[in-house]
Amino acid sequence: MSSRIGQMLPPAGAPRDLAMAQLANAVGDGAFVVTSALFFTRVVGLSTAEVGLGLTIAWLVGFLAGVPLGNLADRRGARGTAVLLALMTASGVGAFLFVRSFAGFLIAAVVYACSQTGLTAARQALLAGLVQPAERTRIRAFLQSTVNAGLAVGALLGGIALRFDTETAYLTVFAIDALSFLIAAGLIRRVPSIATTIRVKGEPRLAVLHDRPYAVLALLNAIMLLFMPLISLVGPLWIVTRTSAPSWVVASLMIVNTLGVTFFQVHIAKRVKDLRTAARSVRYAGVAMLAACGVFATTAAHLSPAVTAGILVIAAALLTVGEMKLASGAWEISFGLAPADKQGQYQGFFGTGPAIARMLGPALLTTVILGWGPIGWIVVGALFLGTSCATGPAVRWAARTRAVKEDATPSLVEENAA
Repeated sequence: MSSRIGQMLPPAGAPRDLAMAQLANAVGDGAFVVTSALFFTRVVGLSTAEVGLGLTIAWLVGFLAGVPLGNLADRRGARGTAVLLALMTASGVGAFLFVRSFAGFLIAAVVYACSQTGLTAARQALLAGLVQPAERTRIRAFLQSTVNAGLAVGALLGGIALRFDTETAYLTVFAIDALSFLIAAGLIRRVPSIATTIRVKGEPRLAVLHDRPYAVLALLNAIMLLFMPLISLVGPLWIVTRTSAPSWVVASLMIVNTLGVTFFQVHIAKRVKDLRTAARSVRYAGVAMLAACGVFATTAAHLSPAVTAGILVIAAALLTVGEMKLASGAWEISFGLAPADKQGQYQGFFGTGPAIARMLGPALLTTVILGWGPIGWIVVGALFLGTSCATGPAVRWAARTRAVKEDATPSLVEENAA
């Protein structure tokens, strides 16, 4: 076990500072996810409808801000932009401690969502500039393992707040969340700066929006990311409404997923070395997700609670394998097909996938799976498999266009110290 934990840690230097920054973020995010619904209703004083509307608007604005903020990282410096956005995220979370109206909540939520989306793009651009291309997927896997460990710690803190269920407990957790982003800003500040770019005259300001092959790949990735609501929303609802399993089995989905990614993501990512192996990894992800959906579908049968619980754990494990295979391939694809001087805006665009999955996934998947039953699971699994199989041809299409688009050497200037 100790050797496995050792493999989770990235090498010393800039990657480790980035990992520690993301660990701090993840602790805050884990606490936020667990407590946010009750915090906004019981402390801020909003209705559930207001919370849902406000967060939907906020993440929609964050989705639209991803590419411009990523472009800012390219032009003004990824490190300085990441530090600024980490501070803005902290301010957004800090504002939640004081707002007590829907308007104030909405403004704070928009700041939070935009800053989070932009911070992800800036960090990805920073990673691309600090790490050799052959090492990016491996280091990204280290970071993902760190993130999952942080989410587990944050969820524990959030669980303690839920146990006390007092305003002071919730305010303390949100204060910790804000502090986590201040710590992240300080850690990112320690990372070396990377080169910035100068836009060539006549070149589109947001070139990624004109890159059709990359846009298709971003869309395919967003469809694959619909697995996220399966773990957090649809799976739990399925368990309590359509199976004989005890309700505590709901927690097993998140436990299996978190532990699986924490301990095995790095190992799985080692097999992805180029675009060809990346496309193959995504294809295997589709197979694993189809298998997971098929296993979920069988739990609608009249089985004993113990047998059903065991089957659900198997389904969660298969879905987690699919997630890790998808992540490993998607990282290589998103980095490898992005021009070196535009990593920020390209990562910002590719990184809109989670926002799309969060906005559209819950309504779509609850309708198909809870409405259609086992057939719905099979339909969703077939969607994953078909999308994963389409990724390979899309990658080859994009690779052919890269050979034409990247002949010119980009103009680079050093980033000013942030």
